[in-house]
Amino acid sequence: MKATGIVRRIDDLGRVVIPKEIRRTMRIREGDPLEIYTDKDGEVIFKKYSPMGELSAFAAQLCDTLGKTTGAMVCICDRDAVIAVSGLPQRDLMEKRIGEELEKIMESRQVYQHKQGGTKIPVSDGQEKYHAGIAAPIVAEGDISGAVVFLLAENGAPFSDTEYKLAQTVAGFLGKQMES
Repeated sequence: MKATGIVRRIDDLGRVVIPKEIRRTMRIREGDPLEIYTDKDGEVIFKKYSPMGELSAFAAQLCDTLGKTTGAMVCICDRDAVIAVSGLPQRDLMEKRIGEELEKIMESRQVYQHKQGGTKIPVSDGQEKYHAGIAAPIVAEGDISGAVVFLLAENGAPFSDTEYKLAQTVAGFLGKQMES
């Protein structure tokens, strides 16, 4: 655990303010759910809750199926990190923090498709090897939960309407699974 040197007091209602700098670096937004853990040493740990995390095994199976069916590299992410990967080494993207541009695509709630010669959008912060070819946001109960992403091939060839519709369909399906 990393010490920040910041000390906060609990108010009379039991609330504590998480400093703005920590919220910014951890991408904690107003209304984000946090899990609270305690350990035997008296530590209290706040962790961002990811509803997609509960579906990670299912997302991995969907990701593998999409990859094998299309022959493309595919990943599924929650709002913060990649939770499933197919068609490339797991260590390259698995559990890596998503890039700001991909986060903006998710927040737009629109399916993104890379245009030939257009700006490439990295999937992960600090990872310039893998770029989004198609990114379909996963929406559950009106909230953005993640995205289904088809990764650009080395030659940057564009995807067809089939992959576009597949990404859109799987994103919709995962959103419905999270609602039930």
